[in-house]
Amino acid sequence: MNKQKPITVVSLFSGCGGMDLGFVGGFEFLGKKYKKTNFTIIWANEINAAACNTYRKNIGEHIIEGDIREAIAALPESADVVIGGFPCQDISINGKMEGVNGKRSGLYTFLVEAVKKIQPKIFIAENVKGLLLKANAASLQKILEDFKALDYDITRKLYNAADYGVPQTRERVFIVGASKDITPFTPPPPSREKYITVKEAIGDLETLPSDERFSHIWSCANKSAEQGNRKLIADRPGYTIRAECHGNIQFHYSLPRRISMREAARIQSFPDTFLFQSKLRETERQIGNAVPPVLAWHIANAAQNAIIGSHNETK
Repeated sequence: MNKQKPITVVSLFSGCGGMDLGFVGGFEFLGKKYKKTNFTIIWANEINAAACNTYRKNIGEHIIEGDIREAIAALPESADVVIGGFPCQDISINGKMEGVNGKRSGLYTFLVEAVKKIQPKIFIAENVKGLLLKANAASLQKILEDFKALDYDITRKLYNAADYGVPQTRERVFIVGASKDITPFTPPPPSREKYITVKEAIGDLETLPSDERFSHIWSCANKSAEQGNRKLIADRPGYTIRAECHGNIQFHYSLPRRISMREAARIQSFPDTFLFQSKLRETERQIGNAVPPVLAWHIANAAQNAIIGSHNETK
């Protein structure tokens, strides 16, 4: 770890803390240590009470529970970084495809407002791959225009989490805005050539009995016509973990049941020390909504390099 002063972070739409955990680092996943970064989260907000309970348990007490429309009045005056995975329900192919005119995805404007007020060195906004669909072209253009109007150098990139050590073929868009007085942000290159398979990620849990404290519990929903009924393939990464699967989460590759919440958390790259403070349905939602911590860690390090690089250039 660099002996630099802490780099302060404001987190919006924080959920249970997947992106925030990745940003601070200092955790272990599948035997690999992800070192602590120089980031310190000084303020976070989430509307879901259950997610806030999980966040407090694992990340910190600094999270403000409530609607961002009200919480934004309590934003800090300054911070080095603003991050947030704004709601995607109106952009996702599983949603109503209303784009940024929808009630949920239109909340990205509060990220814009936060950046405008705080004027961080860098900001990072995350959303689903559906943002790049032709049907959402106008929404993407509007989002980019709103961020560019704040006078940041904007980059956007589609990341496959599996390229960065996450055992899941999850594709997400990250929009990064870098202040013109820091080193340009360079997206992190893929960290591995060989994907981690789902069996490598969860195979040791096969013989473990259900354990509610460890979130090793699973839905007993019968197979239905809804999405999420696929069976995992042992020698491939897992499918994307969805938040609104209504119990229809993927089936285990060899056992006669759906995957457990701890297995889903592993597929999302949460360390086993991350304990969810909720029952099955809420835990399912928290895991599915989260940014994989390991992917977030790689992006955080790229952001840190841009900020610290600018410090070094001025010495």
